[in-house]
Amino acid sequence: MPEVTEDATFRDEDWYGEELVDRHFVRCTFFDVDLTEAVSRGAVFDGCTFGNVRFNSSRHTDSAFTRCTFQRCNLFEVQFTGCKLVGSTFAQCDLRPLTVAGGDWSFVGLPGADLRGARLTDVRMREADLTGANLTGATVTGVDLSAAQLHRCRLAGADLRGSDLTALDPTAVERAGAIVDAAQAIVIAQALGFEIR
Repeated sequence: MPEVTEDATFRDEDWYGEELVDRHFVRCTFFDVDLTEAVSRGAVFDGCTFGNVRFNSSRHTDSAFTRCTFQRCNLFEVQFTGCKLVGSTFAQCDLRPLTVAGGDWSFVGLPGADLRGARLTDVRMREADLTGANLTGATVTGVDLSAAQLHRCRLAGADLRGSDLTALDPTAVERAGAIVDAAQAIVIAQALGFEIR
């Protein structure tokens, strides 16, 4: 059985390189905790708040951060593989460079996030809020962005191949040099009012 911790507050703790395997944290609060180079596998953080937490170079596999709030956290070189972050929000966080492979990031709030050069591959981001996010030069391939909020998103030079762009208004984003495949080009042309024959 996983070890479950509920309604706890962790402040000024050093969890450098900690291995969090099958640990469950429910409605917990983390302030000024150092999780640099920590590793999580099968861990669950549900409804938790992270304030000024250092996640630098940490690795997370098949873990869940659902309905969590990340405020002023540093996620430099963090890797999420097969993780679930449904309903979580990020505010004033350092997210570069970020790597996300697989998993479910639906309903995630990343408005105005600096995601330049991020690698987001084969992840579900349905109804994610990416309003004003900067994805310049990012790799966003095979991503389900259906019903995502992409207004004022900066996509210059981004690789968008294989992603669902049905929610994209091409006139409301920066898109110079963004790479799409032939099927996506048809979707974008239709969004602009062109009839494909």
